[in-house]
Amino acid sequence: MSEPRKLEVLRAIVEDYVHSREPVGSKALVERHHLGVSSATIRNDMAALEDEGLITAPHTSAGRIPTDKGYRLFVDQISAVKPLSAAERRAIQSLLEGADDLDDVLDRTVRLLSQLTNQVAVVQYPHLSKALVRHIEFVLLAPRKVLVVLIANSGKVEQRVIDVGQDLGDDALAALRTRFLAALAGTPLSQLAKALPAVVAGTAHGQRQAAHALALGLEGLAQNTREDRMVMAGTANLARSNVDFPLSIGPVLEALEEQVVMLRLLSEMAQDHRGVAVSIGRENPYDGLAEASVVATGYGPDSAAKVGILGPTRMDYPTTMAAVRAVARYLSRILGP
Repeated sequence: MSEPRKLEVLRAIVEDYVHSREPVGSKALVERHHLGVSSATIRNDMAALEDEGLITAPHTSAGRIPTDKGYRLFVDQISAVKPLSAAERRAIQSLLEGADDLDDVLDRTVRLLSQLTNQVAVVQYPHLSKALVRHIEFVLLAPRKVLVVLIANSGKVEQRVIDVGQDLGDDALAALRTRFLAALAGTPLSQLAKALPAVVAGTAHGQRQAAHALALGLEGLAQNTREDRMVMAGTANLARSNVDFPLSIGPVLEALEEQVVMLRLLSEMAQDHRGVAVSIGRENPYDGLAEASVVATGYGPDSAAKVGILGPTRMDYPTTMAAVRAVARYLSRILGP
């Protein structure tokens, strides 16, 4: 059995099984795929694939299904991630660009990705502490009450109302905003506390009290970073795929609910040359995901946070990889500087 034909037969088995959910036999392969060889040859090829651990018989039927090893070889042979259709790209763009803030963007992202793939979609919140100051705004609400707004390049907006301890007019507050923004734009939020004293020291003596209060407000907002968490959508898709989880769907749902499991897995997944990471079945370090696959990629300014899907190992990997990568790219574009 030549290597090219082995890959062609394996590809045909994977595609038929993903489509039909039924074990694939040699007769079906000959009828549906133009492999250029006889049924007897295909049966021999399937026996060779089974000997290599790439396919297996789930029961006494003549059909075969891919193993985790077979899916891995199939995925590794996908030379390039195919682009989405123009209609799919327009749908992604129109939905995500209509969002108001980071929470809305991420909520729309998982709902969209779940609809595109018919799987469970997950997205990590970007780490605000790794982000940079994009904009600062001070809004005078009353003579001593100021709304302090801190916007990061991750798209996250933090705000709070503070008492600045002295009466301020609009012009004075605008001058303070200009000074703070000029000094702090582009500063990592993790370094903001170190940079603020110099800004306060450079303000006019008559505004020093207000400047100090504004600095404390900004420092508090910078420290108000989210704990590691994720948003997900589409868990109902798992229930419709319960035939793909013969042991139990419970451990998969538990892994999703125990967000630390999924967050750790996403963080450890390394993207390949195609810009995606794929973890199949028992490749997943968590036993509860032994019958599931995860496809993910990074997004945002440093691609540190991940967006991806979780579903049964019997999934349409090429389409799923394309959808995850496309959504991540639009997400990065929206959240980018």
